[in-house]
Amino acid sequence: MITVLLADPHALHRLGLRTLLGPRPGLTIAGEATTGAETARMHERLRPDVVLLGSGLPPTDVTTTVRRLRQTRTPDSGPPRILVLSSAHRDEHAYDVLRAGADGFLPATTTPDELIAALFTVAAGDAVVSPGLARALIHAVRHGPRPEVPIAKGRLEDLTERERDILVAVASGRSNAEIAAQLSIATTTVKSHVSRILTKIGARARVQAVVFAYESGLVRPPLTPADPSPSPSHRMTNHEEPTCTYFSSRATPPSPNRWNVA
Repeated sequence: MITVLLADPHALHRLGLRTLLGPRPGLTIAGEATTGAETARMHERLRPDVVLLGSGLPPTDVTTTVRRLRQTRTPDSGPPRILVLSSAHRDEHAYDVLRAGADGFLPATTTPDELIAALFTVAAGDAVVSPGLARALIHAVRHGPRPEVPIAKGRLEDLTERERDILVAVASGRSNAEIAAQLSIATTTVKSHVSRILTKIGARARVQAVVFAYESGLVRPPLTPADPSPSPSHRMTNHEEPTCTYFSSRATPPSPNRWNVA
């Protein structure tokens, strides 16, 4: 069972999300907030698994709220998992939010099933973004000059050979279990390595580690005719399908059935 804190200034938006998410097995609504400041206070008190920032929040408020939430980490709990729904179809806003530490960024046109899958993905410690943003991030890594992206500040030289192998596997979409089998180590050991990798490269979220893997040259996206690069002025659109691209340690998003449903 995962708990979700909803944040949106519009009562109708919150009602829609509550109606959608409330009856779903494996999900429970921990609380609702109407402002960024209230979201931070409620997160301190409730400690939900995921904070869902709705599309009604102003872009600047979203970025500020994400930064504030990332600062609420305590010794007995990890950093909060944050998923952002946005009606602002601008790459720059997405970059700001991801740079601030969000684990996912999706357009408000996301389908109900995709949103639910994204919540479970983020709760599992992975990341999810729209295809348009994924293409823009890869383009930013592949070509210059590029817009600012949430790049971690560490150095590739700081990672051990084993840590590099694991980072390559994570960026390639392998699950922790698959990485463990490939390297003949325990799944818990893989998780520990991933945690140390994030610390060493200064990444606040897994998506930053994926971008770091590309930016450092450790992983290179394939250049094929079927993979057209967007122009620097690329903007996300409402008609891109599917809505979700999983920058995750899994090849596919986790199913709610993988969680212990009370």
